[in-house]
Amino acid sequence: MAAKTKATFDPKAFLGKIGDGRGISKYRKDDVVFSQGDPAESVFYIQKGKVKLVVISPQGKEAVVAILGANEFFGEGCLGGQKTRIATVVAMADSSIVQLKKSAIIDVIHKEPAFSEMFIAHLLSRSIRVEADLVDQLFNSSEKRLARLLLLLANFGKEGKPEPLIAKISQETLAEMIGTTRSRVSFFMNKFRKLGLIEYNGGITVHSALLNVVLRDEPQSET
Repeated sequence: MAAKTKATFDPKAFLGKIGDGRGISKYRKDDVVFSQGDPAESVFYIQKGKVKLVVISPQGKEAVVAILGANEFFGEGCLGGQKTRIATVVAMADSSIVQLKKSAIIDVIHKEPAFSEMFIAHLLSRSIRVEADLVDQLFNSSEKRLARLLLLLANFGKEGKPEPLIAKISQETLAEMIGTTRSRVSFFMNKFRKLGLIEYNGGITVHSALLNVVLRDEPQSET
């Protein structure tokens, strides 16, 4: 009798089912997934929705350090020895999020090459994004930083079709993410709208022509 062929492991199917060490929770807009200082014991995967990572300084100042969407992981610091959370994660829209206990994700990483490949790709993508964000913060004007952020939020440059309509996001949040004031963000948003690069009425529609702002050479930068 011929030996049975082992079924191909599907990471997305694995992440879509409740099982040992993993569960799926629903979050409404503004719900907290975990808070800064909580024990770091799990990795999370976004099936649907969007979250923001917020860091709060000892003086109480808040900074939005990342916005993540569907098919992205967060909380992976626990795999590198992180004992407590260094950021608070808040849902920005109704979201479905998978929680994988540390032991469960380590087990599947060891046993399933397909999952390992997917997870390593995520880590590399996150590392590249952090480096690009640092360069952006150091060398680009606030206008360019805002244009780049809007393009990233609309998934320009990622695999698959861009999603030019961004769910409602406040100008305060945009300002925190690019390190400038709300008034500067308001000024540039109005400028982009007048130039036909974006539209906004609740949500923000981003047009690919906004990329020209990012690519434009500037003799000087300003913050």
